Amino acid sequence: MNSSLLRQPKAVWAVAFASVVAFMGIGLVDPILPAISESLEASPTEAEMLFTSYLVVTGIAMFFTSWVSGRIGARRTLLLGLTLVVIFAALAGAAGNVDQIIGLRAGWGLGNALFISTALATIIGAAAGGAESAIILYEAALGLGIAIGPLLGGLLGSVSWRGPFFGTAALMAVAFITIAVLLRSDPTPRVRVPLSAPFKALARPQILLLAVTALLYNIGFFTLLAYTPFPLGFSAMGLGWTFFGWGIALAVTSVWVAPALTHRFPRTAVLPVVLSLLALDLVACAFAVTSPAALVVGVVAGGALLGVLNTVFTESVMEATDLPRSVASSSYSGVRFLGGAAAPPLATVLADQFTAWTPYVVAAISVALGAALVWTGRGLLARASTAHEDVAEEAQAITAGEVA
Repeated sequence: MNSSLLRQPKAVWAVAFASVVAFMGIGLVDPILPAISESLEASPTEAEMLFTSYLVVTGIAMFFTSWVSGRIGARRTLLLGLTLVVIFAALAGAAGNVDQIIGLRAGWGLGNALFISTALATIIGAAAGGAESAIILYEAALGLGIAIGPLLGGLLGSVSWRGPFFGTAALMAVAFITIAVLLRSDPTPRVRVPLSAPFKALARPQILLLAVTALLYNIGFFTLLAYTPFPLGFSAMGLGWTFFGWGIALAVTSVWVAPALTHRFPRTAVLPVVLSLLALDLVACAFAVTSPAALVVGVVAGGALLGVLNTVFTESVMEATDLPRSVASSSYSGVRFLGGAAAPPLATVLADQFTAWTPYVVAAISVALGAALVWTGRGLLARASTAHEDVAEEAQAITAGEVA
């Protein structure tokens, strides 16, 4: 890991802290899915729609975040996103039925999209040490947030299923204050991005290839995250500890293992190999579905693989073309989140119609297709595999919304 990772301006640490809190929201509801299903008399598929509404809106909104931030600035976009999450998370905690929560999670997703996409571009624009250090810092925030989210969700969910929602609202309010105080201005000049730019970016075969591969990969990611609480059958606290281990594994590999692999091997070699290993892990989860202890091992092992993939996918998208990085990120993220949106309800429907292990097999097939796709198209990604620019030149060249 680059030593410059720890020597960052206060503004970068402010956005990184807020990112940790934002990503906590992804896993915070995970331990309470069975409790919501029981308390609100909702089917597992209805409970899983909490992920789907959130991720569908997040994915659609991602296409427009670079346009918004180019007009109102990164700081205002971050604060707007945090404000929306505070409002909708608090309202979800006060909701009276699962349909209301599903709708409110959609508003939550809009806020998170504005924040997440802009946070990455802001960190890259303001960080010391160039894009690689910035991306590793961002992925570390992602991993830490995803790790802490389920544990906090389990603690608060042990009191009431409403607790994680109110907890998120409070934490995001703290993040809002942190950004407002420490990020006094935009770290880079505003660059007005055409509204059509993220859609046109998908015409680039490199972006389309990575986006579709990530969509297939996200089906595996969110099957593991959102479906597994049901076959495990643990209490909210038990699920919190399980996915805390999953998130810690994800954080460690995203920060330390992924950079070590990409410095030794081309990204186009790392992606298909680790995707194949994830597919095998999902198959192992299918065999272990009746053994909670074995399934926990499969979940944590999956987290380690997901950490590598998150970092390498992000680096590849940023380096694959000469597109502005904010545009590439918006376009890629918009597609990949749709895979995550489809996975949770699909998994519970498959489990209901067939067997408890069927969702893992379907997810494994999806991830394996992603591995085959990126391997077949590796020639298109030569730039992503070889883009290791001089750090000093890169630090000067990279700004959010500018061509690197």
